[in-house]
Amino acid sequence: MKFPVMAAALAVLASAPAAAEVTRSSELGFVSRNEVVVKATPKEVWLALISPASWWDKAHTWSGDAMNLTLTPQAGGCFCETIPEVDEPGRFTLQGSVEHMRVVQAYPEAALRMVGALGPLQSEPVTGVLTIVLSKHEKGTRIVWEYNVGGSMRYEVPVISKAVDGVMATQLAALAKPLGVVVLPPPPAPAPAPAAAPADAPAAAALPAAGKPATPTGTAPAPSAAKPATGSVAPKPAAAPAAVAPKPAPAPAAAAPKAAAAPSASAPKPAGLPAASAPKPAAAPSVSAAKPAGTAPASAPKPAATAPKPAAAPATGSPKPAPKPTPKPTSVEDAFSDLDDKPGL
Repeated sequence: MKFPVMAAALAVLASAPAAAEVTRSSELGFVSRNEVVVKATPKEVWLALISPASWWDKAHTWSGDAMNLTLTPQAGGCFCETIPEVDEPGRFTLQGSVEHMRVVQAYPEAALRMVGALGPLQSEPVTGVLTIVLSKHEKGTRIVWEYNVGGSMRYEVPVISKAVDGVMATQLAALAKPLGVVVLPPPPAPAPAPAAAPADAPAAAALPAAGKPATPTGTAPAPSAAKPATGSVAPKPAAAPAAVAPKPAPAPAAAAPKAAAAPSASAPKPAGLPAASAPKPAAAPSVSAAKPAGTAPASAPKPAATAPKPAAAPATGSPKPAPKPTPKPTSVEDAFSDLDDKPGL
């Protein structure tokens, strides 16, 4: 059975190390991450890692024999497989070879990074980056094995990603078994949900307050000021000056001051005595009525001008709590944060 056979890849999902999962999957590719802790030292793990013939599963080779695998741990080095020649009665072939991956970084006892499409992915225009990181652990050495695949492929990503993850888990388990696997207790499940609930509650309570700015804010007098402004007749606002001069009340019936001047000219003819007293108050109210009429529009636009300002403030303030921070995607650096003391990782 050989690696390119999809049935073989799908059948390997059972054997997996301590932690194995597809951490990311999309139409553009997927990420497979496996992790295990062994009792050996980083040097012992490194020496075993660069000798794939001793641990790579032969079911995932092209020749059917892991002894044909070699790995040169230096930049530009090849993780290759030799296809032996065949010399038997009735059949003769020459020797061939396969490049599984090419080394782009070899940091002894710390990290090995290779680029290449493994197994069935070799027939697709995809790129795969395999990063194997070693770090000290209180019980030995932690091995993190991550395979990041991206590009267009004819396989269904949800299917091929699980198959490849199973193969990666199998290879890591084969590497770790002779080194002594350490069984670790499962990590405690994080419970940040209770802390997040109170943080969301005030934000939800703030939204209704921002959605009804007209009632609670100080813009309530604005509607009352706007009504007389839109009426364009100032009898009710002129009620304040009416307390000083009760007779100017009929003056608002004449909206224009010119109509009030016409009666003042004809008033002296019908009556002599009232004419002397009438023109004086008539002039005073006419002037006073004109002034309130002039001041009323002047005062009315001011609240109207100030009213939109508070209305605009909530409008600009309301969208602020609406957007929510998008979760930051996990990067390779986050996955290997335990090796911050190692350069180039």
